Amino acid sequence: MGTAPRTTLTFLGAAGTVTGSKYLLTIGDRRILIDSGMFQGEKKWRLKNWEQFPIEPASISDIVLTHAHLDHVGFLPVLTRSGFTGPIWCTEGTRQLAEIVLRDAAKLQEQEAEDANTYGYSKHERALPLYTTADVESMLGQFVALEYDADFELTGNERPGFTADPDETITIRLTRAGHILGSASVNVWTPTASVLFSGDLGRREHPVLKAREVPREGAPFVLVESTYGDRDHPVPVNLPHEGFADVIRRTIGRGGTVLVPAFAIDRTEVVLKTISDFERDGRIPDIPVYVNSPMGTRALRVYQSLTEELREDLSPSEFVNIPDLTAVESSEDSRRLTGPGGHGPCVIISSSGMATGGRVLHHLEELLPDPKNAVVLTGYQAAGTRGRQLSDGADQLKLRGKYVPVRAEVFHDREFSVHADRGDIMSWLAALDPKPSQVFCVHGETDSAAALAVRIKDELGVQVITPRHGEVVLLDAAELPAPTGVRARMTEPVAQAPRQEVFGWFGYAPLPTGSLPDGRPSYRLITGRPGDDFDEAVSAAMREGYAPHLAPVLVATSDGITVAQAVTWQGPWGQ
Repeated sequence: MGTAPRTTLTFLGAAGTVTGSKYLLTIGDRRILIDSGMFQGEKKWRLKNWEQFPIEPASISDIVLTHAHLDHVGFLPVLTRSGFTGPIWCTEGTRQLAEIVLRDAAKLQEQEAEDANTYGYSKHERALPLYTTADVESMLGQFVALEYDADFELTGNERPGFTADPDETITIRLTRAGHILGSASVNVWTPTASVLFSGDLGRREHPVLKAREVPREGAPFVLVESTYGDRDHPVPVNLPHEGFADVIRRTIGRGGTVLVPAFAIDRTEVVLKTISDFERDGRIPDIPVYVNSPMGTRALRVYQSLTEELREDLSPSEFVNIPDLTAVESSEDSRRLTGPGGHGPCVIISSSGMATGGRVLHHLEELLPDPKNAVVLTGYQAAGTRGRQLSDGADQLKLRGKYVPVRAEVFHDREFSVHADRGDIMSWLAALDPKPSQVFCVHGETDSAAALAVRIKDELGVQVITPRHGEVVLLDAAELPAPTGVRARMTEPVAQAPRQEVFGWFGYAPLPTGSLPDGRPSYRLITGRPGDDFDEAVSAAMREGYAPHLAPVLVATSDGITVAQAVTWQGPWGQ
């Protein structure tokens, strides 16, 4: 029997920076990517999104996702367009939110490229998006949803038409991380190594979701986020978020608008709940609140539908209890919100959370020059973003090629963060059993990662590394903790979504209801095991006149993979 292949880890993102999470595990000839994030913030990092990927995407067997934020999933369409055809493993919450995030990211990039070409502020002859809506739609069938707290043995044969070396089989387990809906820490066992990826950790308690959990087994090697590794979150002196409530009261009193840049995923939901609590408790008057983020509205529906993810003491209806709440869908209605004539005093919640793009840019252009308005920043603002500039006291902001004066009040509410602070991180690490032998501080700016490294070394007595971008380390260990529990072996091919051109922004078309004149349903859900029988069932429905609605949904349980494809009637109703 030959020697087991060696295991190495390469830091392709979130090393020396807080964005672009990508960690490459190599087991012999097999390559597995943990997260596939887009770089954001400083230009030196953003430019890496356009560089040639350091390995052939087609050589990657699997991608495992920790959660659905853009800096963890935003590079996926680039890899799939460039040849990656394997499965993308994640929780069901991550699968649903990632589809929303990626569609919105593609639309935003297409719009920004169009604006740059129209108004002539691009440095390039012709601005192009990093990827398009067509790229996103063609890769959605590669997602496979996994349960929490179950061991899944991945042979590498899950790629269509591919045969892997049995010595390169890995086992993975996802544990609730409590950061956003669907977020997970990931244990990975290879034949020679065991490594734990924290992903983005939540605080000890989340205002909406179930609390994070500690993985059942630790690992010799642990990658831990360090976003807030050099500080603790502020503890409210009196009422929670009183600074935010005070800004709303004063701004409304002077006839202004409160603009809240907020991430569509998780932050919009938590901000809405906070404003709902303010109104319920009489801390602010009942005022118009506009959610100007179609992505945020869709994400809210996911939070309300996956009730098993919510805190036990919270019902879905408690997310939103604001009498005068409006979801703004069209771009025309968005511009009218802060256009001439506009509206009276109100609160506008709009993405993106760091003001890097999206509808919030138009609102900033209109609202920043007037001192009666206010901007409330919620949570972490990465270096190089407009949100960071506002937090640091900038007196002008460059928006779409021109400078806009900052005369509006700016308030940074730091209570909103659902990232673990240094105390949260230390308690999570200290609870791991067995204790790690090496910890890598990732997903943090240089100072915060370095500060956390010192504290971990001093308090836990383990070796700590702050890795460099592109660094490669060997993970082989003499003794490995064996994973416990039932393993599910995923050996059946993963069904792929048809690769087809999609033009324009993808919209959720309403599903037809009722029956056809001959009694057949107008909407059907075809389910089964991936393979020829399932493909033939879908093909038969299409021959009848049905068409696929969205991409196939794949769910992996301890019993194997089930695939489901919704189809809707497209032919004449008289047939």
